[in-house]
Order: sequence, then structure tokens, then C-alpha cells
Amino acid sequence: MKTNYWLVLGVMVASGAVAQNNTNTLPEMPAPVASVAAEAAPAPAPAATAEPKAKPAARKKRAAAPARAALKEPTVALVPGPAEVTVSNLVVRGQAGLKGETVTHLSKGEAVAVLGQINLGKHAAGEPAQWARIALPATVHVWVNDRFIDKADKTVSAKRLNLRAGPGENYSVLGTIEHGTPVNELETKGDWIKIEAPTNAYAFVAAMYLNQATPAPAEVAVTPAPTPVPTAVPEAQPLVTTPAAVPPPVETPAPVVATVDKNAPPPPRVVSHEGIVRHVGSLIAPTEYELYDATTDKNIDFLYPAIGTLDLSKYVNARVIITGEEGLAARWKDVPVLTVESIQVIETNAVPRTIYRSPRQSQRN
Repeated sequence: MKTNYWLVLGVMVASGAVAQNNTNTLPEMPAPVASVAAEAAPAPAPAATAEPKAKPAARKKRAAAPARAALKEPTVALVPGPAEVTVSNLVVRGQAGLKGETVTHLSKGEAVAVLGQINLGKHAAGEPAQWARIALPATVHVWVNDRFIDKADKTVSAKRLNLRAGPGENYSVLGTIEHGTPVNELETKGDWIKIEAPTNAYAFVAAMYLNQATPAPAEVAVTPAPTPVPTAVPEAQPLVTTPAAVPPPVETPAPVVATVDKNAPPPPRVVSHEGIVRHVGSLIAPTEYELYDATTDKNIDFLYPAIGTLDLSKYVNARVIITGEEGLAARWKDVPVLTVESIQVIETNAVPRTIYRSPRQSQRN
């Protein structure tokens, strides 16, 4: 009985203790201590829910290439004759301008033969405007198309054959050789033959890197004037006239009879034709450009530049008067070819279209 009493009393004491703990409030928890780094960092901005999501940043454009620095080019006036290279490793090019491919290099102090000077009307920044046309160095070889070389005697079979800086028509023209000229074959690559360059082959270098020595003027010895010596004046004498001598008769030379060589080639035929220039664009045509009559659309002449640097593309669709030597193409004996020596522009953009007609079509028409 006593044991049950103490058991009940213990249960009641325990229940009161639990009830007392539930009614007491818990102490407030201290705020977390922020680190130094978290304190220094700014609080994140609240996310904007009303604005649309930002688009990704556009990819940055590639930086443009820096402009070429302006070239300080002195004024040069070269004359045909010898000159000396003033810089090391001077580039010799196939055309006047940086567009010309590299043909060879010259060392400082080397002597060259200047053939003339070309001043470019339009040139890029940093590109020399003054160029010297020089004789091609003897160590440089040139290329010709073997279709115009006679296989039997190794001579030129065409009327005039271009000398190229490499084995292809995309290389610059370094001169020409005439019909019957013998060639010395050095190498063959496809349809092209490397030969020794003739003496009339040429190339180009920047004129400001050449020096032509100016001869010093010769000293002129000054002779003092002699002291005048008084002379006696003779008395006047009577004037005696003598009859004029009769000149001897002049013998008339006998007429000279000129002999004509029937085997000699005919003299060159220089003509002037008016028409419109257009690009042919055919591999079987004698040249890349022709002069034609716009009213009949017939070919007048295929055009061949007398100077390798003459750019006929500037005269496409222009009405011009062209003067030069007229002959026949090497492959087609009845197709006329005009060697351009001078061009007079009458009207630009005379015909806005370009029509190609093959030499055979021109012949039938």
C-alpha cells in the first residue's frame, strides 16, 4: 500500500515538471557572426521579376588590321643607265607595285641597268609610287609556252611570244621574243619551258632604293683677256671690183636603182581602228581582249599590248581609237591581231555588256 502511494506521488511530480518546462519560453538564438569577407561584399540585388531575361552579350567583332604606315618616299628622277642598289635584300618584282610577284633579290652595292621609270597614279598607303624598270639580272630565267616553240630547231614559231616569270599565264610578263628566235631549254614543267632570259627581258624595283651617281661638272679654265694693242689704221684705198668667178658645172649623179628582195618580210603595217574594247574570256582566243564594231557586233582586231604593263581591262566597254602594228595570229592565219601602241578614249561605258565570239564565229560572219 505504501509502495503504491509513493509510485503515484512520483508520477504526479514528473507530470508537473513537464508541464512547467512547456510553459517557459526559449531564449533567443544569437545572430550568426559574419566573416570579414562576407561583410565587405555588397549585398546581392533582388531579382527583377517584371523585366525579361537579358540577352547574351554579342560576340565582339575581330579587331581591324592596323593601317599600313605612310611611306616617306623621296622624289626620284632616274634616267636610262647604270645604277647601284643602296639597301640589302632589295626585292625585284614582275610588275611595278607590291602586287607584282617576287622574281629575285639584289644585295647592297649590286649594279643594275635602268631602262626607265614608272610613276604609279594610284597606289596603296605604304606602297612606293616610283618604280624603276631594270634589265633582268643574268642569273634569272624566264618561262615560255612550248606550244609556240618549234620542236625541231628550238626556235619561236609565233610572231611574238611572251616571257613569263613562272610556268603559267597568271605570272607577270617580263618581255617578249620574236619569231625565229632560238631558245636554250633548261627545264620543262607541263606545257611550259624554262629558258635563259634574253637581253631585252626586264623587271621592276622601287626607284628610291637605287642611286645614280651624278658626274661632277668639269672645271672651265678662265683665260684672262689680252691687253688690246693699238694698231695703225691704214689710209683708205680705192675700191676695186673684180668680176665674180663662174662656178664649174655641177655633174648630175646617175639615178640609183633600188633592188627589191622578194624574200624579205613585208614592212610593218601600222593602222588606226575605232571600236569598243571587250574581254574575250576564252582559252582558244589569241588574246584576252578584242576591238569590235558595236553596230554589227563583229570583231575588228584582237588586242595585244606592246608594253607588258599595259592593263587593257581599264578600257573594257569604252569606245577608243587604237593605233599600232596589225598582223595575223600565229595559230589562225586569217585572224587579225593589233599590237596596241597608243589608245585614245572617245567614250567610256559605251556598251554595258560584254559578248564573246570565238575567232571561228568572227570568220564566218
